[in-house]
Amino acid sequence: MPGIVAHFDVSRERSIKAIEVAMMGEQKVFLVTQKDLEKEKPQIDDLYRMGILAGIKQVVKMKNGIVRILVEGEQRAELSALAQQQDYLLSEVFLIEEDAASYSEEVQEGMIRAVREAYGRYAALNPRLGSDFLRQMTELKDAGKLMDFIVSQMQVYYEEKQKYLEAVTLEERYTVLMELILREVNITSIKNEFQAKVKEQVDQNQKEYLLREQLKVIREELGEDNTESDADQFRQELKKLKAKKEVKEKIKKEIDRFEHINSNSSESAVARGYIETLLELPWDKTSKDNRDLKNAEKVLNHDHYGLEKVKERMLEFLAVQNLTSKGESPIICLVGPPGTGKTSIAKSVARALDKKYVRISLGGVRDEAEIRGHRRTYVGAMPGRIAAGLRAAGVKNPLMLLDEIDKVSSDYRGDTSSALLEVLDSEQNHSFRDHYVEIPIDLSEVMFLATANSVQEIPRPLLDRMELIEVTSYTENEKLHIAMEHLTRKQMKKNGLKKGQLSIREDALAKVIRGYTKEAGVRGLERKIGEICRKAAREIYEDNGKKVTVTKKNVSRFLGKEKYTFDMANASDEVGIARGLAWTSVGGDTLEIEVNVMPGKGEFRLTGQLGDVMKESAQAGISYIRSVSKEFKIAKDFFRENDIHIHIPEGAVPKDGPSAGITMAAAMLSAVTKRKIRADVAMTGEITLRGRVLPIGGLKEKTLAAKNAGIKTICVPKKNEKDMDEISEEIKQGLEIVYVETMEDVLKTAFV
Repeated sequence: MPGIVAHFDVSRERSIKAIEVAMMGEQKVFLVTQKDLEKEKPQIDDLYRMGILAGIKQVVKMKNGIVRILVEGEQRAELSALAQQQDYLLSEVFLIEEDAASYSEEVQEGMIRAVREAYGRYAALNPRLGSDFLRQMTELKDAGKLMDFIVSQMQVYYEEKQKYLEAVTLEERYTVLMELILREVNITSIKNEFQAKVKEQVDQNQKEYLLREQLKVIREELGEDNTESDADQFRQELKKLKAKKEVKEKIKKEIDRFEHINSNSSESAVARGYIETLLELPWDKTSKDNRDLKNAEKVLNHDHYGLEKVKERMLEFLAVQNLTSKGESPIICLVGPPGTGKTSIAKSVARALDKKYVRISLGGVRDEAEIRGHRRTYVGAMPGRIAAGLRAAGVKNPLMLLDEIDKVSSDYRGDTSSALLEVLDSEQNHSFRDHYVEIPIDLSEVMFLATANSVQEIPRPLLDRMELIEVTSYTENEKLHIAMEHLTRKQMKKNGLKKGQLSIREDALAKVIRGYTKEAGVRGLERKIGEICRKAAREIYEDNGKKVTVTKKNVSRFLGKEKYTFDMANASDEVGIARGLAWTSVGGDTLEIEVNVMPGKGEFRLTGQLGDVMKESAQAGISYIRSVSKEFKIAKDFFRENDIHIHIPEGAVPKDGPSAGITMAAAMLSAVTKRKIRADVAMTGEITLRGRVLPIGGLKEKTLAAKNAGIKTICVPKKNEKDMDEISEEIKQGLEIVYVETMEDVLKTAFV
């Protein structure tokens, strides 16, 4: 700028030559800025037009051919032409005269004050400018010189300074300078603000570090150094934890709180347990499912014989998940008698899908806190079984088996089944709240499988949230397959027997199934096979490895005498004896109903430990018989002069249910009319006062019992025809099934 002294280095040969020529003359040079700094030999178009005419005050030769010169700016000048001499450049310039004289003193003073004030703000934000510079600024009384001086000292890009240099009049220079100062003040303010924030953060971290180090020393002196290391360890685990920001913030608060608790207090142990629980829960950690449909089918078929509906449903779920990338996890309830493989299929499903497996037994759970957890205000508070199961699995998408869901009970401690409503509702379980954990847990990716023996015991709202799959009793043929393909191998391995040491023939297994077990499942059968294996193991050990073969003839040597015999069909047709079909918790059974008519006072007796429903069925039956007495030519005073006694054998066993209605009515009518009932016919169905036959349940088990008892014909309610279609041909083979709608239909088939 004019009036400013500056020094700089010159290295180009042309520039050095120009300085040498200038020193031999008037010692004047024209200094102008290049537009593109990379060009070695710039032309006139590569240079800005406005520059400075400067006088050379000093020239110093440095190493490597560099020349350092000291110059003083004298006057603005505009480049008009360049002339190339042999080895330097000559320029033709127009000198720009100062126009300060054309402005009044008041205007110039106003400019000076405004510039000083603005620059004072800039200087306040840049302490490195120093007091000398500010003193020099106050000494300058000429507006033009003051502005030139200020621009020369500002740390801005050369383009900004060039813009000021090109402002010729005093007013233009003032405008450009004020814009430049105000812009720099804003930029510097923002920069300082950021620097202050960063410094504050760094200072805070340093302060925390120093305080922690001091705290560490104090705790070491007090013998409490382990608490600090626990908190640090928790922080390290928190960094690795996959969880949402809110969860991490909550855990961080708990760690900070734990750090300031005295390690000897009971509160410290509670806080530590809580933090460990939170850190071990799989907030956002998932395992990758095996989505290969063929592999899943292969695993399920390898582990289980039958159970087609369950397998089909699992493969459907997998197919949906493959198509949608994230199918909704089902909530399935497997209902069936004990020992039918409900629990073990859950394990196989987990293996087929490569899911972590968690089993939660709900049998006898009475306290709601077992599901939802205890509040942390209680001594010995723990998370609920669901949260504990997730913690054990280590991932948020395991297969969780809720075993014996029909055995949960309710009392004064809370309704356990109601606590399960939120867990098993796909609309709610994405934010299940455990009282101990307090932070909502996402259960939407958990695959829930529940097991139950009876649907009647499950509360309706809970049942409504689950998809029911019935696991029915096994046929003898199915039990035989399961025993040969799974149970024998499993028990031999359990009892240390190698392949070839023990052979159990098919006819021997069939005898064990029929004569030594009476159940819907195969648990008792497995125990009997285990008993054979143990006795065989002893024989093999004592006789140095001889081979043991179990046949139909020698099975009693291992298991003793047969325990069960089927109530086979009667050899001849009889009056007043009808065969009913019953469902029990261990499968189906046949029920012989005996009726005797004897002279008396018209009394009606029922024996054999019958329940209320069964007694009412008998009452309905007798009312029906009395209403049709004309058709069967029964004397008017018959029911006044005779007693009727109904008895169902096995008096020690309680019996109840409506399905013996038509059987009792048929037996009573037979006894009253003295007509014989066919011995090879069994029947099941509920009776109404008008003699209509209503549908019943447990048809598969009842049909199976009829077949085992040697029955040839069964009477089934017409409305159960659709259920009969689902029963396999293996069970129905050799049976004549008669569908009945009224008692007339029953009697046509039953009476000889």
